[in-house]
Amino acid sequence: MPITRKMVSRTLLYAVLVLFGMAFLVPFLWILSTSLKGSEQIFSVPPQWIPSSLHPENYLSVFERMPFLVYLRNSVVVTLLSMLGTVLSSSLVAYAFAYLRWPGRNALFIVVLATMMLPMQVTMIPVFVLFKEFGWLNTFKPLVVPAFFGGGAFNIFLLRQFYLGIPREIAEAARIDGCSEFRIYWNIMLPLAKPALATIAIMTFMFSWNDFLGPLIYLSDKAKGTLALGLSMFVGQHQTEWGALMAASILMMLPMILVFFFFQKYIIQGFTMSGIKG
Repeated sequence: MPITRKMVSRTLLYAVLVLFGMAFLVPFLWILSTSLKGSEQIFSVPPQWIPSSLHPENYLSVFERMPFLVYLRNSVVVTLLSMLGTVLSSSLVAYAFAYLRWPGRNALFIVVLATMMLPMQVTMIPVFVLFKEFGWLNTFKPLVVPAFFGGGAFNIFLLRQFYLGIPREIAEAARIDGCSEFRIYWNIMLPLAKPALATIAIMTFMFSWNDFLGPLIYLSDKAKGTLALGLSMFVGQHQTEWGALMAASILMMLPMILVFFFFQKYIIQGFTMSGIKG
C-alpha cells in the first residue's frame, strides 16, 4: 500500500496530539505517584516515578487530619446549587436575548459581554462589602445565590449562540398555537438545548468544585469549609505534608474525572453546535 501525503500528515497530527496529551497527563501521574510515596522518596534525586515502597497511609491521614466527609458534603451542596442556578438563569436570560424583541437588547448584550473583561479582583472588595451588609458572611449564600442571577456572561453568550442556531420557525409555530413565551422556553427550547446546557453544567461543576478563593473569603467557620479549602490543612508555615496533600488532591479530582469521562461528548457537542451567529 503506497504511503500518501494524507497518511503522513495524519500520522504527524496524531503524534503531535499524543505528545500534547502526554504533557497534560504527566502532572496527574506525578500527583498520583507522590500520593503513594513516603517523605524520603518525594525529594529523591533522581525523581522516582514508581515508588520503591507504597505508602497508602497517606490516604488514611486525609480522613484523620481533615473532616473529609463534611467538606465533601459542603462541596456537593455548593456545587449542585451553583449548577442549578447557573443553568436556569443563564438559559432564561439567553432566551430573552435570542428570541424576544425589546428596546436596547443588543446594547445590553454588548454590556453583558463587556463584563467578561473585568477581572474578579476589581469587584471582589465591593461584592464582599455588599454581602457583609446582607449578613451573608460565613454562609453558603455568597457562593450560591449569584448563580441564580444571570449565571455569568460567558454562559449567556454560549446559550444565546445555541438558541440562534435553532430555526425560529419552531418558536413562531408555537406562538401561533397559543404557547406563552415561558412555555416555549421551558417545553421547546430547553430540551433542544441539552448539549449546551450540559456543557454549562459541567463547566460550572468544575469551577465551583475547584473554587478556593470564594470559600476562603466568605467562610470563616471550619465546619463549613469545602474540599478545596481543606487542602490548605496540609500546608504549614514551615512544613508541607506532600504525601497527604497529593492524596487529598487525588480524592478531590476523582469526581471531576468521572464527570468529564462520562459527559465529554456533551461538552464537545455544546461547543461545536454553538456556532457564532447573528
